[in-house]
Amino acid sequence: MRSASGAKPPNGRVDPANAPVPAAMELLGQRWMLRVLWELAPGPLGFLELRRRMDNCSSSMLSVRLQHLQGAGLIVKKADKSYELTTAGTELGTALQHVWDWSRRWETTLTDSND
Repeated sequence: MRSASGAKPPNGRVDPANAPVPAAMELLGQRWMLRVLWELAPGPLGFLELRRRMDNCSSSMLSVRLQHLQGAGLIVKKADKSYELTTAGTELGTALQHVWDWSRRWETTLTDSND
């Protein structure tokens, strides 16, 4: 089944055209997705450098995650074979900053309640 935009949802998952928030959560909830975006936030990285920064993520898993993020329009592979965030990827990073800020406040709340 294809979405209204003509793109097929990856692996038959939630169709972004019909349910954008669940589709985004499903995409970003996959292991390593947010980490890739985090590592690319400061600027473009080649595959080997990105893989080096990704700790225990295998090369094959990283390749799959990069393909999914490209398909979602969040990253692009440049002519020099490095990867960088697209405008949509950068906007997502800005939106996730609010989650980061909240998590820091939440961490403090948890620490205070354990004292």
